[in-house]
Amino acid sequence: MAERPKPSCDTFVVLPSATSHKGVIFGKNSDRPNGEVQELVFFPAQEYPSGSKLKCTYIEIDQAPKTFSVILSKPAWMWGAEMGANDQGVVIGNEAVWSKLGQAEDEHLLGMDFVRLGLERGATAEEALTAIVELLEKHGQGGPCSDVDPDLNYHNSYLIADKKEAWVLETVGNIWVAEKVETGFRNISNALSIGTKIDRKCEKLFDAAKDMGLWDGEGEFDYAKVFGKEINETVASKNLKQKDLLSKSTSTNTFGVVDILEILRDKDLNSCRGQDHPFVNAGSQVSVLSPPGTDKPSCHWFTATPDPSISVFKPFVFTPNVQISHLTVSPVPDPDPAKVMPRFQTKVDRSHALYKFHKDATSISNPKRSEVIAKLRSMEEECIAEVQSFVDKFEPGQPLNEVDELLKDIVETEIKFYK
Repeated sequence: MAERPKPSCDTFVVLPSATSHKGVIFGKNSDRPNGEVQELVFFPAQEYPSGSKLKCTYIEIDQAPKTFSVILSKPAWMWGAEMGANDQGVVIGNEAVWSKLGQAEDEHLLGMDFVRLGLERGATAEEALTAIVELLEKHGQGGPCSDVDPDLNYHNSYLIADKKEAWVLETVGNIWVAEKVETGFRNISNALSIGTKIDRKCEKLFDAAKDMGLWDGEGEFDYAKVFGKEINETVASKNLKQKDLLSKSTSTNTFGVVDILEILRDKDLNSCRGQDHPFVNAGSQVSVLSPPGTDKPSCHWFTATPDPSISVFKPFVFTPNVQISHLTVSPVPDPDPAKVMPRFQTKVDRSHALYKFHKDATSISNPKRSEVIAKLRSMEEECIAEVQSFVDKFEPGQPLNEVDELLKDIVETEIKFYK
């Protein structure tokens, strides 16, 4: 029997030494089961009384005393997120990975829960990493990662970045290692990638590897070789192509937002997947973080629709009074138990308005599809130029109120275009 297709997300980061604006650029394509809706949501900072509890996707944990404001691109059925950013300048994306330990079937915290928890609790990339691994060691990871496919279970790796640096965190069960990325670029996909450069690790790493019969305790420890499954040729080829393209794109140290968009849209890399694929790019994110020590705002770009090659990346800036559109938020399922559809049996329609309009307008059957996509791309190019002008002219202390509704306005403009 042929192996069932698996998610094939891709996450990239380019650090200040290689970018044109001397800040960090982050990008991710989120591959999810075809038809799963990814919503774009915002949650403001909150403070909680001592003893408060938090219900994640499957389990309840202790709530933090305070959380940061976050914007999340997330599968609409779960609590966690595939990717997102917080108002402290931290961004995170996760990847499904498979290891020699098998799948993560028991219900604990999902990898996507850890993404949201890291963003809500981390003021820096390393703080977010610390929050994730502490929760991982306490609660474990696992459970169905789809609301329609009970067999989709996996462990997780993460790319976590802030304005200065990035970390790759890779986990197998509650065993973890982390690699600090301080210059150049880094990409992760659906295979363990940390080898011998281990900058942080769980205390039981070496003992666990020996107890499982995966390492004899001799020679240099290579995490990916010890715990990782053999990478198939498709994944290996894709990773090599991605690294080669990133190397060429960053060679002049002028890497910018247009460059990361081209990479996320490059179908030759096998990282951009259309709506005819079993695991479509359900949503995409690009974050352009301002250089360290400057007051210029960071800008985060989200599609909130599938397939970045035919979607518009829309800008979001954290401001004291920011608002987003309800048109990217999925409807809440009917709370009446008699009307709730059985999990894994019947798919709940969680399509938000932007998802519906975009799907119809970009359908292969639409005779105006090419014209629609061309106009969408023109709209995006104008938006990128306007945002870049705003950032370039931004002065310290300048109020941000003029971009309070930036994302909201662009989403509503896109909807009007579809109508």
